[in-house]
Amino acid sequence: MSSERTSFAKSSNYTLAILTLLSALAFMDRQVLSVVIQPVKLEFNLSDLQIGLVTGLGFALTFGLLGVPMGKLADRRNRRSLIAYARGLGGLLGLMGSLSVGFFSLMFTRSGGAISDAGGTPASMSMLADLYPAENRSRAMSVLSAGASLGALMALVVGSWLAQHHGWRMTIAFIGVATLLVSLLLRYTVSEPARIHTPLHSDSEGQLQQRGAVAAIWAEPFTRWSILGAAFALLSGYSFGTWNFALMIRHHDLSLQQAGWISGASACMSLLGGLASGALTDKLAKRDNRWQLGVPVLGLALAYVCGVTYLLMPSGAIAHAMLSVMVFSFFLPWWAAPTYAAISLVVPSQRRATANAMMLLAGAVVGNGLGAILTGLFSDLLARYFGNDGLRMALLGMVCMLLPAVAAFWLAKKAYPSALERANLNASR
Repeated sequence: MSSERTSFAKSSNYTLAILTLLSALAFMDRQVLSVVIQPVKLEFNLSDLQIGLVTGLGFALTFGLLGVPMGKLADRRNRRSLIAYARGLGGLLGLMGSLSVGFFSLMFTRSGGAISDAGGTPASMSMLADLYPAENRSRAMSVLSAGASLGALMALVVGSWLAQHHGWRMTIAFIGVATLLVSLLLRYTVSEPARIHTPLHSDSEGQLQQRGAVAAIWAEPFTRWSILGAAFALLSGYSFGTWNFALMIRHHDLSLQQAGWISGASACMSLLGGLASGALTDKLAKRDNRWQLGVPVLGLALAYVCGVTYLLMPSGAIAHAMLSVMVFSFFLPWWAAPTYAAISLVVPSQRRATANAMMLLAGAVVGNGLGAILTGLFSDLLARYFGNDGLRMALLGMVCMLLPAVAAFWLAKKAYPSALERANLNASR
């Protein structure tokens, strides 16, 4: 029996490693355009608003169409294969992005990241919920969530180096090929885990049939406030992640590679912060289950203070700015792993991937879609009054979106104990 547990743990950890690597490559593909914004902008003669449309609109529209349907598909079909095909297709479209000839072709190929995330992320979280017990689930989710930070790190360090020495087209092509290869590795070396079905009480089953999965998930106060909190947190986070590289070049007069190293250090802190939040949540939630959402509230509040401090730094204060942005990056991802783990504990397994897809949809449309576009638009408008500081003022407004995120997660925290109690009651029947 002991050897069977060890073998299962190794299999679970291998699956987690492959899923995290694919998540990292997908985020690297999405984030790398922020690294090469300046050369792409010059080659295609794009405005900041057009850059925002390229980085956000193609992704948001595609995810808006596919996010929830892909989540429902993951609740019914083989998740391993769905992830492999979605990530692989995303990598192929990313590879095609290296052949872009202008604004429209570049925006079209950016939709590959949305296909990859729509089919890959909710299904990955659903798989992990079946592979890891409740007491270790926040840690497992934090490792998967750390894939985004790892992808940002690879985009900022490896991507900036490739762009500096081989150009932006070769950089995008490299990421696409790597994604295709790892997708094949997942398809042929990972097994689909057995689903652990949560028994639904007859009232819950009737609600599901009458309202539909999406309406039933939205009707639960805990999941509703969590989705809204994620939307505001990602609005701020994606805006910052997309434009901060350009801000360091414009405001602090850094080179492409210097900005890459500083952003890479921030991405390392983000990765550590995400992992720390999962471990901290698993520890504190054993004492009081409200800490499952208390950790996100604490992390985002501290991130807000550090983000505002960073953006108010004067030009040339590189050491202080670097310290502020690194601490900001450490606390910013504290909401993700605890929240997704909480959803896996509250939402029945038959609609778990759908709930995750709704969370991601809010982030894709509000965060990745509107965030980059609004920041670019506000940057162009504010440049009339603040000159080169237009982008900095626009990002300051986006960081302030962490305040409604804190409020939403506070309300989710209040609703969580009763939601968890209802879920445990249904499971015991």
